[in-house]
Amino acid sequence: MTDANPLVPIRRALLSVSDKTGLIDLGRALDERGVELLSTGGSAKALRDAGLTVRDVADVTGFPEMMDGRVKTLHPGVHGGLLALRDNADHVAAMEEHGIGAIDLLVVNLYPFEETVAKGADYDTCIENIDIGGPAMIRAAAKNHGFVTTVVDVEDYEALLLELNANSGATSYAFRQRLAQTAYARTGAYDAAVSSWMADALGEVAPRRRAVAGQVKQTLRYGENPHQKAAFYSDGTERPGVATAVQHQGKELSYNNINDTDAAFELVAEFAPEAGPACAIIKHANPCGVARGTTLLDAYKSAFDCDRTSAFGGIVAFNQPLDEETAQEITGIFTEVVIAPGANDGAMRIFKEKKNLRLLTTEGLPDVKVGGQVMRQVAGGFLMQDKDVGYVGLDDLKVVTKLAPTDAQMADLLFAWKVAKHVKSNAIVYVRDGATVGVGARPDEPSGQRIDRREKGRAYGRGHGIGDTVDPRLGRGVGCVLPLP
Repeated sequence: MTDANPLVPIRRALLSVSDKTGLIDLGRALDERGVELLSTGGSAKALRDAGLTVRDVADVTGFPEMMDGRVKTLHPGVHGGLLALRDNADHVAAMEEHGIGAIDLLVVNLYPFEETVAKGADYDTCIENIDIGGPAMIRAAAKNHGFVTTVVDVEDYEALLLELNANSGATSYAFRQRLAQTAYARTGAYDAAVSSWMADALGEVAPRRRAVAGQVKQTLRYGENPHQKAAFYSDGTERPGVATAVQHQGKELSYNNINDTDAAFELVAEFAPEAGPACAIIKHANPCGVARGTTLLDAYKSAFDCDRTSAFGGIVAFNQPLDEETAQEITGIFTEVVIAPGANDGAMRIFKEKKNLRLLTTEGLPDVKVGGQVMRQVAGGFLMQDKDVGYVGLDDLKVVTKLAPTDAQMADLLFAWKVAKHVKSNAIVYVRDGATVGVGARPDEPSGQRIDRREKGRAYGRGHGIGDTVDPRLGRGVGCVLPLP
């Protein structure tokens, strides 16, 4: 580039989108500026139906759309117009020789492959929703961002129009450069989604190459510590949780808030709402109290009683929509975040009085039996494993002692295992009457074999242990201590 920040006027634009949101307004704004509009298929029809003059890409290429639309833009008439360097004499001569017109603006959003997979479509339908021409055009236009503006997200339409208004119908180099980065990130994420889906479809546990991608949801004030920069990305799945929740009040979530809130909601989701109310309180990603109750208020009080000190400033999660009585009790102490499937009007009014408390609602619970991938970065690479969907039911248990547990004790044991699954490293969990009375995370102790005096004394305040039970299906060294009445 001879000029570090040239303004390039938009005279000719190609619009080919699967998501028609905002298309007509964008097309009309460009048309009013005298921009020639090129388009394909449904996009061209939508623009014409709105009274706009549109030229079909088929008129440019000399070939009709064919093979059910698989081939329509893969042609020098399109890619030459996107890739040609306007300040290169040889490129300009080639354009003139072959009748190729420059394309200054490309607006493309891709076939809805991710959405098709999320809906559970069959293999052939997913294959048909893999876009070919779109990514090819995006990559070509983004490479040539010195002269071409590339828009791949509907949310950038307004920014484009503001840029054109500010520069008399032209775009700046910095603007095109930023959109080019977004464009490559989009095609990269798209390819990652396709490759990951195909690996799953083929049963590939460890494919030779693994691509991951996300879309920024929030730029965070800082990371785990104030000197660390951080951002929150969503992976595009619709699993109910902190990434899909609606925040009703309070300042923005921090890095640690998001991490702890996710841990709390995934834990409370272990308890089906139809089986009764449940509450989980998390501090530093570990449970400090978990309980079931006849009401949400009972469940919260029992969870809070497990460790009242740690519950201060913690994260509270519920498996049912919040009511007014429970909200009133929660606001009695300082709480960072409350997350639940919903909240009634009375609860919302009470929470509004605590402006620093963050309230999140999700309209559902995550299905703890649905798998996924968990990734952890290490120096030089990353570890990836299946999400822990381990589950132990009553039918999985066999009593081998002379003294058989009562039904209530067996229910407490199953409850304890659900909690232990979410305690970091070697877990020690004391449970009585559907509530934790002691929770310990001991990374220095093998298989939960020992427990320090302070922790043991606090747990024994409400229950008495009869021994350690370890189940390998729930992870490395998980110890659940079952109390007697």
